Amino acid sequence: MAVLLLLTGIGIYDLWRMVGELGEVPWPSDADASPVVLDRSGVLLRAFTTHNGRWRLPIEVRDVDPRFINMLIAYEDRRFRKHRGVDPYAVLRASWQMLTDGRVVSGASTLTMQVARLLEPRTDRSIAAKLRQMLRAIEIDRARSKTEVLDLYLALAPYGGNIEGLRAASFAYFGKEPKRLSIGEAAFLVALPQSPETRRPDRFPQAAERARALVLDRARERGLISVAEADYAKAEPIPSERRLFPALAPHAAQEALEATPGERIIRLTLDARLQAALEALARQRLAALDPRLSAAILVVDNATGELRAHVGSPDFLSEQRSGSIDMARALRSPGSALKPFIYALAFEDGVAHPETLIDDRPARYGTYAPENFDLGYQGAVTARRALQMSLNLPAVSLLSQVGPARLIARLRSAGARIELPKEAEPGLAIGLGGLGTTLEDLVRLYAGLARGGEVPFLMRRVGEAASVPSRLTDAAPAWYVADILKGAPPPLNGAPDRIAFKTGTSYGYRDAWAVGFDRKTTIAVWVGRPDNGAVPGLVGRVAAAPILFDAFARLNRDVETIAPPPGAVVARSTAALPPPLRHLGSRDELPLQGGGTIATETLKIAFPPDGSAIDVGFASGASATPLALKALGGSPPLTWLVNGAPVLRDELRRNAAWAPDGAGFIRLTVMDSTGETDSVSVRLE
Repeated sequence: MAVLLLLTGIGIYDLWRMVGELGEVPWPSDADASPVVLDRSGVLLRAFTTHNGRWRLPIEVRDVDPRFINMLIAYEDRRFRKHRGVDPYAVLRASWQMLTDGRVVSGASTLTMQVARLLEPRTDRSIAAKLRQMLRAIEIDRARSKTEVLDLYLALAPYGGNIEGLRAASFAYFGKEPKRLSIGEAAFLVALPQSPETRRPDRFPQAAERARALVLDRARERGLISVAEADYAKAEPIPSERRLFPALAPHAAQEALEATPGERIIRLTLDARLQAALEALARQRLAALDPRLSAAILVVDNATGELRAHVGSPDFLSEQRSGSIDMARALRSPGSALKPFIYALAFEDGVAHPETLIDDRPARYGTYAPENFDLGYQGAVTARRALQMSLNLPAVSLLSQVGPARLIARLRSAGARIELPKEAEPGLAIGLGGLGTTLEDLVRLYAGLARGGEVPFLMRRVGEAASVPSRLTDAAPAWYVADILKGAPPPLNGAPDRIAFKTGTSYGYRDAWAVGFDRKTTIAVWVGRPDNGAVPGLVGRVAAAPILFDAFARLNRDVETIAPPPGAVVARSTAALPPPLRHLGSRDELPLQGGGTIATETLKIAFPPDGSAIDVGFASGASATPLALKALGGSPPLTWLVNGAPVLRDELRRNAAWAPDGAGFIRLTVMDSTGETDSVSVRLE
């Protein structure tokens, strides 16, 4: 098929007309490629087929082992880097062989000509069709660099069935990226596109093995591999079947694709290694439990709010476990998992301190009479101990002081989805799980505790613009809660005093929760049935907490504790507290109708305590941290005075903040609208 013969046969006029009929090169568009979802480092999490059901993953030369490229050029087109799309030497050789032997002995098709054929598939094999292919190859070579021509070949080459492109073939036959191919695997994938259907290893393994051997022999002859490497590669087994494509984080990947249907390369903030480890953990842990159970795990980087792992279910394809439902976003009852936020607000308001004694005894609030999980009572316990043991009665007692409506308002203002039963007003039962929320919301709220009260916006996409964090509580109350939860008794597979964590069990044993954090990471776990069915014995401490501690172990790093912020009062005994904070309800009380009590409105300064030394940052040389001011009782508005001079006026809330201008002793006074006052002496450092 020499160029001279073609020109003679068709004629100069026909050639000129053919050039005019070619039109523009039909370059492939992004719409022709498979959408892929990658992790933060570019590792493939999940791929999707094209609109016509083909696997064609994006790939470039830099994504491939150089040995593959060298073998490809040596086998298909050894003068590829020298010719201009058509190799005249190969054309003359092929034409001479055809004239002398009367048949086609060898082809003259270059890699660029193969790209032309892939861009414009034609069924006819005439001389005119070959000439059009040559002309198009010359045009492609002029428009693209050699590397870009290789990029096109690697993306479009057929590999049997609905597999197109080297990257898709590498995953389909060997389950790995093209950069990790062995010599034998690379040689096989060099040979397959020449006859993709007759050399398919799952149908014609012997033909595939012979084709691979030809490539290896050519590579050895060209000095690309040694004799020993060629022999070893020939001994490698030929794949007997196609593999499944990666399907890590299937829920997150599906949600990302649906959110941006036009994108072909989507990069998430997930870590593929951690994602794979936690998916395996979920499957392993649930294998011994009810086959209808599902589980969800979320991991958040506290500093950035980026999602590092998103396990929506243990098995995406399991019908029995309803694996296609993303339980990380399902609305469920949190049980006791919201208790830490009750305590945080109580600490913020100055109602209690971690060492404040709270009565764990029977109480009735109208018609509501809460009970502890074990139906027993502990008597007077510290707030620290009550939260670590997840006692219900102290939590409800604190919530009655804080106010259920205020708790819900604070959680919602932090961006959490909180759903109450239809037409229900916020009541004290919400403190024990009488509402709905999601694992995503819980992991954000707990990350807020780790961040000193600032709840992060959950980041899912690399490069996504971050929103301003929402304030859940002040830094000191957040640290109090974190310090308490770090001392909670761990499950059997966990070490004590490592991570701050809390479990929860919803009413009727339908949901088991465990959320934990250290300074860097927050992890949340949910276990339950997607259909909301009851599972007797499904308890957060037994079902979810072990998964939480195993998940932290898979971070492969040391746990980092959270340092106390300026302004935190570290008192390790109840006696060290000022009298108003030593016992919840220790002030004069009046009985409530039907039981319970309500405190009289005696004005007291709850924070800072009298005689305390408060570090507000003067020692570090930086600007001072505002001093938190908290009062109990009284009739707002309140006026705060320092050394007799008013510094804050008409404060409608009982907690405020004042920025001191220097270190030393001050006399702090609060006055309410009736003229009642209370004062404390404090040293600022």
